[in-house]
Amino acid sequence: MTGAGTGGVHMAGRERVVRMSVEQPLWRALTAYRVLTLVYAALLAGFGHAKYERPWVAVAFLGILALWTLATLPRVANAASCTKRFLGLDLTVALTGVLLTPLADFDAQHMDGPTLPSIWTAGSVLAFALKGGWRWAAFASTLVAVANVVERGEPSEDTFHNVVLVWVASIAIGYVVEVARASERTLARALEIEAATRERERLARDIHDSVLQVLAMVQRRGTALGGEAAELGRMAGEQEVALRTLVSSGLVPTTRVSEDSAEGAVVRAVATDEPDEPESAETDLRALLAPHAGSRVSFAEPGAPVVLPAGAARELAAAVSAALDNVRVHAGPDAQAWILVEDEPDEVIVTVRDDGPGIPEGRLDQAEGEGRLGVALSIRGRLRDLGGTAELISVPGQGTEVELKVPKVSRGKAGTTR
Repeated sequence: MTGAGTGGVHMAGRERVVRMSVEQPLWRALTAYRVLTLVYAALLAGFGHAKYERPWVAVAFLGILALWTLATLPRVANAASCTKRFLGLDLTVALTGVLLTPLADFDAQHMDGPTLPSIWTAGSVLAFALKGGWRWAAFASTLVAVANVVERGEPSEDTFHNVVLVWVASIAIGYVVEVARASERTLARALEIEAATRERERLARDIHDSVLQVLAMVQRRGTALGGEAAELGRMAGEQEVALRTLVSSGLVPTTRVSEDSAEGAVVRAVATDEPDEPESAETDLRALLAPHAGSRVSFAEPGAPVVLPAGAARELAAAVSAALDNVRVHAGPDAQAWILVEDEPDEVIVTVRDDGPGIPEGRLDQAEGEGRLGVALSIRGRLRDLGGTAELISVPGQGTEVELKVPKVSRGKAGTTR
């Protein structure tokens, strides 16, 4: 695996991992900041030791602060090591130093001098910002503001300026971190698509030069020979069309985003298998419908992923499969079918059309009365559970068209709200 940097790709088992660590330099800067501000606080105490009524308080606190800072440097090396528990303890050390200042210097409440930890306190707040974004930074800086007001006894102009400075700086950095993380995910997605496209093009070249040519040859020879060879040729032709569709469909593997425990970097893992997904996961509907394509089924899809909750996507794909089963059973073995996928802003529309003889008027009601519920349950029932609709249009002699509509914000029990 590559080290921290702008990004990397490696194979881990059956996954391709894209690693981004734009955030990592900020953690390194925070580590240096804590050491430098520790030295600064010690120098301030050394130069001003004469003003302390209880210098031993300042010496004791700064000794503890030095030990804490040096011992916890690995903790602020990355996001994974900087846990919530550590952040709480770190902020407690900073607040304790602020509140101990009047005990070491009686005049601290009447003079706008530095506190014992001085600007080291800001490093603790910045750790909150890097870990949790601007909301965490606002929480930590508010506690620091309260501690400074308590230490002074009453608000002063300098205290107000310091508090506002910490607020603005920490919240701004926290916001920048959130934007950086979003950018990392976008870049990881772009790298993933680029890698998938290159691999697909390579496979397309290899398959075209070998498998597809063999299948095409088998189809031609089988048709010429006739008999059982003709049936074998027909099957080879169907497989050739299906394979061409899969190669050229442009499908992007399902991904997931996590955080690398070693580097604190954004990680996007692309599964090469199709694992079981929770209902709350999102699935590209095209990947579920593409296998239906063949010599007698044409598949038209958008160029971008058609994303639906996993449960809704599976149910919609099952309804399409049921519609195609009806085509094979009722339209005859030579009927052609077409699948069209449309990705609208609020809904996904899948249309299944065939060139069969159509359905006579009243035939569906008769079939439902006889207990044959393929259309009623396998198609309309599934769409109803998703909060969608299924409309069937058939004219005798002109084929049948089934239009399936599923809202992207599912209102049914089978879907999950996006």
